[in-house]
Amino acid sequence: MGRLFGTDGVRGVANQELTPELAFQLGRAGAHVLVNKKGTAGGRIIVGRDTRVSGEMLEAALVAGITSTGVRAELLGIVPTPGIAYLIRKLRADAGVMISASHNPVADNGIKFFDAAGYKLTDEVEDEIESYLPTGEPGRVARPVGLEVGRVFHREKTENDYIKYLTTTTGLSFAGTKVVLDCACGATYRVAPQVFAELGATVIPLHNQADGSRINVHCGSTYPQVLQEEVVRQGAQVGFAYDGDGDRVIAVDEKGEVVDGDGIIGICGLQLMAEDRLPHNAIAVTVYSNLGLIEAFQEAGGKVVVTENGDRKVLAAMREKGLALGGEQSGHIIFLEHNSTGDGILSSLQLMTALLKAQQPLSELKKKIRKFPQLLENVRVAEKEGWEDNQRIKAVITKCQQQLGTHGRIFVRASGTEPLIRVMVEGPDLEVLQRIGKEIVQVIAEELPSGEVPF
Repeated sequence: MGRLFGTDGVRGVANQELTPELAFQLGRAGAHVLVNKKGTAGGRIIVGRDTRVSGEMLEAALVAGITSTGVRAELLGIVPTPGIAYLIRKLRADAGVMISASHNPVADNGIKFFDAAGYKLTDEVEDEIESYLPTGEPGRVARPVGLEVGRVFHREKTENDYIKYLTTTTGLSFAGTKVVLDCACGATYRVAPQVFAELGATVIPLHNQADGSRINVHCGSTYPQVLQEEVVRQGAQVGFAYDGDGDRVIAVDEKGEVVDGDGIIGICGLQLMAEDRLPHNAIAVTVYSNLGLIEAFQEAGGKVVVTENGDRKVLAAMREKGLALGGEQSGHIIFLEHNSTGDGILSSLQLMTALLKAQQPLSELKKKIRKFPQLLENVRVAEKEGWEDNQRIKAVITKCQQQLGTHGRIFVRASGTEPLIRVMVEGPDLEVLQRIGKEIVQVIAEELPSGEVPF
């Protein structure tokens, strides 16, 4: 059996891979490691979920596992993932759990844990939780009885505390602005429109229903086309599209053009640096961030820390080096001064603040971040384990990198959450990138079963 935890918690098709039985065991093991082993009397874990139809089923099983160890489970209902991270600290809980598969399809779901400080768990803590599952339990998890059994408490409208906090993260009024928000029928459906409205903006909400059957379906950060059209039709200054659990955001300028996470990080980072509010004049990004962002930031006198892929890698680098801003091209952006994880709504508020301070439209501001052509293709495979050892795949990557030389990059990796091999090629010549990318994808598709050629 491989490692259960992926790059962002435990994910899978709900009721097939991520079963209620597994959710129960994760609840027991997680509560034991995060609360009981620390000797916390009367321990408490807060639990949130997005709108997916499988959320209630998994929540019931997870909570049964938590309470079976004597720990109290406090249910927040539908709330964005970054809301969980903030509310752990606000409510002084011992840990938190979010039930969501983020931007993944409706049938998927996931379980991710946060510690008492609102941070996602390290690999070491996740491995410890796994060690207490039935396949490798080294010791007995307590089973209290009688009055010692954990209880369940339903907190009403706790997200209001999160909404109130978000409004304090910008010192500006948004009065006179028109903003379109695509809530992806997910966890931001109520929070995002209310935050912008309370700050004075005229809000045009899209997909703002708690409809778990439509979460991320032709909407949200992975499908911004509807938002692009609506921003232009409404004559709005800007649009924001969130993913299902609200930890990502993609922006759209007044002309209907997409501004991804790299653009948001670049604009906000340069603004903070100009105000002398960016620690060490540095940001943290992943190897997938565009070379144009890195060059633009360095040309302005800033520094860029480049990490492996994944928001946890970015966060680790930020904490180690004392940075305040970092993130991914996908729109998972961390403003560590304000929250301990990626926060889509918070990121959109910070971009709005930068726009208002600059008194320029987003279409002009984004020009500061020159973008190199970058192609990212996903090859669906039946088995992604061990792909790095395939000699033919290794050979074609080496050959193509030699063709690009020092003027471009190639990254190939397996997705941490889906049966995909991701291929990214970047450089100044789009035609060369298309040829190289097609060649690499073709080889992967031929070498690995069930490969699909997206070109």
